[in-house]
Amino acid sequence: MEFLINWGYFGVFIGSFLSATLVPFSSDVLLIGLLALGSNIWLTVLIATSGNWLGSLTTYYIGHLGKWEWIERWFKITPEKLHQQQVKIEKYGAWLAFFVWLPFVGDVFAVALGFYRINFTKCATLMLLGKFARFSVWGLLFYFGWLKPFAF
Repeated sequence: MEFLINWGYFGVFIGSFLSATLVPFSSDVLLIGLLALGSNIWLTVLIATSGNWLGSLTTYYIGHLGKWEWIERWFKITPEKLHQQQVKIEKYGAWLAFFVWLPFVGDVFAVALGFYRINFTKCATLMLLGKFARFSVWGLLFYFGWLKPFAF
């Protein structure tokens, strides 16, 4: 992860993109690391948000490519179970996209939103807002000095 921090803004963009796909990675650590090196807070937040958002859109698209037959055959999930999940996803709809930044379940939300064909424009907008809010909180915590003891 240190090499990505050494790449500066480009490294934060790449790391943030990867962490929003199915690759387990921490974009938060990259963000704090770059801020600790004196980078501009709001520029870093915007770049991390952009990379993370594009990564989530990629994950949404991966879900969109999925087919029910594949899920049933490869993962042995019954059509009834898929319908139950679809009902849950459609209940909350695009609002789940705001929470794709959450660890562990965020990528699952993004894939499911794409798989069940939830409105792309609404999902993309709410993903962007959620990710910007997340990185803004980290930036503000750093700005006010609450994270500086943890910075390297």
